[in-house]
Amino acid sequence: MFIETEGTPNPATLKFLPGRDVTGSQGTIDFISPDSAAGRSPLAEVLFEVAGVSRVFMGSDFVSVTKTEEADWAELKPAILAVLVDHFVAGRPCVESNQDLIEDPILPEDEEIVKQIRELLDTRVRPAVAGDGGDIVFRGYRDGVVRLTMQGACSGCPSSGATLKHGVENMLRHYIPEIVSVEQVML
Repeated sequence: MFIETEGTPNPATLKFLPGRDVTGSQGTIDFISPDSAAGRSPLAEVLFEVAGVSRVFMGSDFVSVTKTEEADWAELKPAILAVLVDHFVAGRPCVESNQDLIEDPILPEDEEIVKQIRELLDTRVRPAVAGDGGDIVFRGYRDGVVRLTMQGACSGCPSSGATLKHGVENMLRHYIPEIVSVEQVML
């Protein structure tokens, strides 16, 4: 089995492409700690056992792994590849259950704006962010403020703040005049 590896804009995160389905129709799933993976993802549980792994993010066809500050990719990458190959060759499931992030309640008068925000995020933002091994998830909207969570490679990326403010916020404000700002919600 051959697993392709790609760098991401976040130097602490690598994207692994096994050429197989990872999460399927479950979308993206972010495991921020071994506890968050327990009972939910056999693959993430095993990846967290590798010394130096601090976060695991899964998309439909990729796995992004974030390392600790002390870890070195030269040592970590072969260990992660071995875990991935063993897992996929054995035919084990990647995910058992997915618990979605909780969104803020949406006011009835904001439903149309939220629909527009979701459509713009899904068609213009998420595909580009997924290409870098991450995701951006809608968390809420109230009083002109859009609340988003960055996941995967994007969660700890040095440029994620600029991406939100200069990229996502400007684009959303261009199409939806009611939007005043975008704020990042940390997990």
